[in-house]
Amino acid sequence: MNIRKGLLLACLLVAFSLSAQQRNKAYEDYIKKYRELAVREMKHYHIPASITLAQGLLESGAGKSELARKSHNHFGIKCGRGWDGPTVSHDDDARGECFRKYKHPKESYEDHSKFLRTGSRYAFLFNLKVTDYKGWARGLKRAGYATDPRYADRLIGIIELYHLDQYDRKGGLQWMKKVGEPHQPYLANDLVYILARPGDTFSLLSKEFDISARKLRSWNDLPKNYQFRGGEVVYLEKKRRKASKEHFVHIVKQGDSMYSIAQTYGIRLDRLYKLNKMAADAPAPEVGDRIWLR
Repeated sequence: MNIRKGLLLACLLVAFSLSAQQRNKAYEDYIKKYRELAVREMKHYHIPASITLAQGLLESGAGKSELARKSHNHFGIKCGRGWDGPTVSHDDDARGECFRKYKHPKESYEDHSKFLRTGSRYAFLFNLKVTDYKGWARGLKRAGYATDPRYADRLIGIIELYHLDQYDRKGGLQWMKKVGEPHQPYLANDLVYILARPGDTFSLLSKEFDISARKLRSWNDLPKNYQFRGGEVVYLEKKRRKASKEHFVHIVKQGDSMYSIAQTYGIRLDRLYKLNKMAADAPAPEVGDRIWLR
């Protein structure tokens, strides 16, 4: 064996040894546990699954941080002005800061997606390809997601060490080719919805968002044979029993119906009737009527 080959072999052995040492079983267990959820979120919101997993690993210490264990907050998301859900006090950059609290890690993953998708400072990230994890990592740092100056490098390091980008390719490219141009998600009453296009069907939407057609019909109070004209609000989650706190009453305008009001505010249609002590077959509200939303 010549000296050059010997040096190359030595370098490869050192690299292998370092990789084995750096790989953490707790990280691998976390990835196995949450990778399907990360891919599902990618399908809904077009955020790379690799980025979601890497952030979850980094922010939660592979699910072992106090914030993750006690409050199921895997992404270190603080309360913010618009948050009216459960909270918990936790020391971070300062003592006793307000953080969001969830009932289950799944809620944390969903809220992380909504946090990025609806935050104006992160909007530029969605111009990147779902496979561009390096661009996403650097963009998150540039947008101020974390104060750590090495945040982007740490995310990229985790993704490459654990080959998390494979989930972007398998769950991302094939899915995007099958779906074509994805629908833009929006938020109302902290619920995700899209605007239907002419030619949409429950079957096509079901394939794009990995949600059964039956659930989509049920969540949107629509019959099985409904044909989309384009522009309809279609919720991708079950609507709520009442509107968010900032919406108490709706003043009926020309063209409004109980159904359109329910869709605007993300309220179940049957609950909207009950809130207003109306029967489902009651006459349509008139212009100027007050419809209670809470």
